[in-house]
Amino acid sequence: MKSIGIHRPAPVETPGLFTQIETEMPTAEGRDILVRVKGVAVNPVDFKVRKGRAEEGKFTVLGWDAAGVVEAVGEDVTLFRPGDEVWYAGDVTRSGSNSEFQLVDERIVAPKPKSLDFAAAAALPLTAITAWEAMFDRLLIDRTATDANANKTILIIGGAGGVGSIAIQLAKLAGLKVITTASRPETVEWVKKLGADQVINHRKPLDEELAALNIPNVDYIFCTSETDQYFDMMATLIVPQGRIVTITEASENHNVDLLKAKSASFSYEFMFTRSMFETPDMIEQHKLLATVAQLVDEGVIKNTANESFGPLTPESLQKAHVLLESGKAIGKITFDGIAD
Repeated sequence: MKSIGIHRPAPVETPGLFTQIETEMPTAEGRDILVRVKGVAVNPVDFKVRKGRAEEGKFTVLGWDAAGVVEAVGEDVTLFRPGDEVWYAGDVTRSGSNSEFQLVDERIVAPKPKSLDFAAAAALPLTAITAWEAMFDRLLIDRTATDANANKTILIIGGAGGVGSIAIQLAKLAGLKVITTASRPETVEWVKKLGADQVINHRKPLDEELAALNIPNVDYIFCTSETDQYFDMMATLIVPQGRIVTITEASENHNVDLLKAKSASFSYEFMFTRSMFETPDMIEQHKLLATVAQLVDEGVIKNTANESFGPLTPESLQKAHVLLESGKAIGKITFDGIAD
């Protein structure tokens, strides 16, 4: 089968960064399903692995967002059968979706939305899982308590990216007042279209931006951007007994005692935790993706695919990594499967 990958860690400007080669067809065993990949998307995890976590001399296939058709199933599979159309984000410890076929555990897979084609569907799984787990598992927001949530505010730092674009919609679905950050006219327009109630500029001090809206503190903070840049500010802006979640690593040591007087909580969200450790509740990702698919088909959640780069090739994949790594991408970048 055809696969596109890298042989060593490399910066994005490296000539011939990605290579397409023939790799061995995997076999579905146990709870694994073999998927014929028909749509993929890129995420920051792709370039983070590409730049530093890939193993020197080992051909590494990236890609952790996909939609496709089940080709074969392992002997313990109960949720799917060949011919089913599915979507998933996969497992960062396994070979990725930039390939013709991919093995994935059925517990982190769900039927794809019927209203979306494969490339469009591939835009959503990783960001939907991340945003869902961050808000409902880490921030402990009750998504059904819309009346109670109407008096609460959430600040989403970085609203125009893939995760922020879904987080805005899930927060509105839960009844929260949504404040998000954006700095360019096109990103401001994007987050407003997704339902943001207020937009502030992350290139300016966030406390001053919120003060101008007569909002001294917020109940929840969801940071999709630089934790190092915003930690102290988040500690200032959170209400007493409020909750903060971030999805980005910190490279500095931060003073968590800033949160003590407020009894505020701080947590990380990493959507690969369940699959990496095969946690007892691993199947929750199957369930939440099924719910998101239903919400998409009902028109409640808008797709966040914003740019299609056509068939997946080494050249188109490198182009996407350049745009994604620049920090200027809005929404998600998607591809069709590898060309025949």
